[in-house]
Amino acid sequence: MNSRSANSASLDTPYIVNIELDRNSDTPLYQQISTPLSELVMSGELEPGRLIEDEVTMSNRLKISRPTARRALQELVNNGLLIRRRGTGTRVTPNHVHRQIGLTSLNDDLVQAGYATQTKVLSYTVHFADAENAARLECEEGSELVTIERLRSVNSTPLAIMRNTIASENAPSLTDLSAFGLYECFSQRGILLASATQTIGAKIANEAEAKLLNLEPGAALLTMERVAYSSTGEVIEFGSHAYNAAQYNVVMPLVAD
Repeated sequence: MNSRSANSASLDTPYIVNIELDRNSDTPLYQQISTPLSELVMSGELEPGRLIEDEVTMSNRLKISRPTARRALQELVNNGLLIRRRGTGTRVTPNHVHRQIGLTSLNDDLVQAGYATQTKVLSYTVHFADAENAARLECEEGSELVTIERLRSVNSTPLAIMRNTIASENAPSLTDLSAFGLYECFSQRGILLASATQTIGAKIANEAEAKLLNLEPGAALLTMERVAYSSTGEVIEFGSHAYNAAQYNVVMPLVAD
């Protein structure tokens, strides 16, 4: 890679992907480009927002085909490390979050990873459980519930829209939610979570979601639904979250039997 420090250059100065390609290697050329570039992004040497040279310039300089250059960059786009936007080019994603699956709150994980977080409570609604909510929270229809919708940002960049439904007796106050993560609020109330079931999916952003997350409508979102239980088996909360997929990865450790 170019020995020039990425941090010493302007974000709008295209980073030159200067790589010695081994054309006799079994490793495809696009991977010989994407792998070291990915390492630079993950290490922080290529800072968030840094412009990357375009595929035409790269293909001409490295003497490779344009589809090869495009695929190399697309690999990083697919992994959420680069983002492509019309008019601004290909850039390192603003604040890329890698999160390992666990029974933890997003806010706590982000703070421990060194990010500055901001939370905006979009709505705090007290209502009665319909059949769907009663099934999810294993409560009686007509039980009083609280549904909270929040916008979580990382270093002032919107990351996630979070919607949680909780029995009213377990729900934190609006003030506490603005200062603490939901699970920290539970802990302060003596509510300890013991287990959860979680489903991860994907969707495209509608106009309202795109506006909140500062994205174009139709952008990719990673979705998560979680039902969390206390040690006695009581359902404490049902969460439905949507994340900017260009900024958020979920890491799932796997072990052999």
